[in-house]
Amino acid sequence: MLLQSKFLSKVLSDIFWKEGLTLATAESCTAGNIAAMITAIPGSSRFYKGGIVAYSDEVKENILGVNPEILASKGAVSEETVIEMVKGAMKSMNSDCAVATSGIAGPTGGTPDKPVGTMWIAVAVKEEIMTEKLEGDEGRNKNIENATQKALELLQKMLQNKENEL
Repeated sequence: MLLQSKFLSKVLSDIFWKEGLTLATAESCTAGNIAAMITAIPGSSRFYKGGIVAYSDEVKENILGVNPEILASKGAVSEETVIEMVKGAMKSMNSDCAVATSGIAGPTGGTPDKPVGTMWIAVAVKEEIMTEKLEGDEGRNKNIENATQKALELLQKMLQNKENEL
């Protein structure tokens, strides 16, 4: 999976350079793993602005601007929260695109409604946002790896769709 993620990172890097777009990340359950994959490619500093690892709700609220009412009613692991996180990453880092993740990597922390392995991903390219929910516990490391891979795949899909529109 690591090789596949690095290959995806290279493909993404090429698209960002070609299109002149910028990227930011806001990660909770992936803890900077997406940023690590992006920055493993030489020259990523030309498009990658930075990332925020927002493990606590306090950071989600104060740095990314996630509405505390959404956190209280929907929880940190929700589609609504990752949408706010992705918008907050774009705004705070003045980027064209962003990726956000929030979930329960495990091995503990799950609930009957949101078991371990539940993860939400949001990807934004300009005004367009796409989300995806991952479910299924394969162990902490594999859960993080799966979310990282899926986030990069969603970003690639959105960027390629944008390229086709131009």
